[in-house]
Amino acid sequence: MLMCYDKKECFGKKESIAMRNYIARRFQTAQDSVMASAAAEKGAYSDLIDLSIGDTDFTTDERIIRAAMEDALAGHTHYTSPQGDPELIDEIRTYYKTAHNMDLAREQVFISASSCFGMELALMSILDPGDEVILFAPYFSPYKEQVELTGGVAVEVPCLEEEGFAINAQRLRAAITPRTKAMIVNNPCNPTGAAYDLQTYQTLAQVAEEFDLVVILDEIYTDYMFEEPFRPFRGLPGMAQRSITLNSFSKNYIMTGWRVGSIIAEPAVIDTIKRINENMVYSAPSVSQRAAIHALRLRSEIGDKYTGEYRRRVFYTAERINAIPKLSVREPQGTFYLFMNIKQTGLDSIAFCQKCVKEAHVAMVPGVAFGAAGEGYVRIACTTSEEKLGEAFDRIAALKF
Repeated sequence: MLMCYDKKECFGKKESIAMRNYIARRFQTAQDSVMASAAAEKGAYSDLIDLSIGDTDFTTDERIIRAAMEDALAGHTHYTSPQGDPELIDEIRTYYKTAHNMDLAREQVFISASSCFGMELALMSILDPGDEVILFAPYFSPYKEQVELTGGVAVEVPCLEEEGFAINAQRLRAAITPRTKAMIVNNPCNPTGAAYDLQTYQTLAQVAEEFDLVVILDEIYTDYMFEEPFRPFRGLPGMAQRSITLNSFSKNYIMTGWRVGSIIAEPAVIDTIKRINENMVYSAPSVSQRAAIHALRLRSEIGDKYTGEYRRRVFYTAERINAIPKLSVREPQGTFYLFMNIKQTGLDSIAFCQKCVKEAHVAMVPGVAFGAAGEGYVRIACTTSEEKLGEAFDRIAALKF
């Protein structure tokens, strides 16, 4: 029985308990994500060095901001077409033709309010209840819940460090069942930094054709390939008809807060996505779409400035890690993340990150946040200056494990 002597306080507690009962059953037992729990510990230290956030420390190029502002002042503050601003759709088509010699029709391009939301739309457009989706683990942490929220079942296929975190075709084939509908491929990969070569893409294409699967490509770090040149999966023979490609302006153009991305797929999928989107947000933010137009037009002038800097930071940080006993990391291949091996410390990934926050005031993300295959690792985002990265690993090197 609830005992309460303050009527206002008592009413609040009763209301809270009652409202909790109305929460959908699938959320009633949900726990905070590992990433959310890690974030909650960071506020206690004024000198904390945060290596946990995949948000760039640069600001969007001023020319993009000013051009978008001028467009807003000129009247671009209304809904766009639910499919997206036609001008942005055409700029994306031009980019694919120029960069990859790939022809896209307008009906194959959709503008989404971020690639994260784009993933949700893509999954909703193809999944029936109980359909299985292959995730290559470690995987970007939202994937699993995104699959489950859209009625699917996530099936993890481990990618091992001793294999370069590459996709193992034998394990992939073993995970496929009659209910498998799709697989999600993130290239280059957050969190491992692995980049997939043409042979890997060809293997995935072969498996997709053999088992009649859809391949969802999360290709948002395409400018951060350090070894292999980036090739769109969609360009492989027969793959345009069975792929859904997600792109974003967040990382390549330093536009995380603008929340704008794109989806490339066949018209039947785009039409379905448009129908779903119209009943959720109707259209991506118009001003953000205008900013994306200007980003594409300035692409040749702004890209290398950022990617070159992040490449330097990632390789510098990898060198620092490999000089610390009991810690190691593979040579970076892509993204601005490193997936550091902590197994020799004897700590699990959550305990390791807690120790680093409390004793070194350095925040990272436990590897278990990226699936069971991520245990024994932590993710480092090299999204701060080289000076700060150096200080962070000076502090970590001083810890006793």
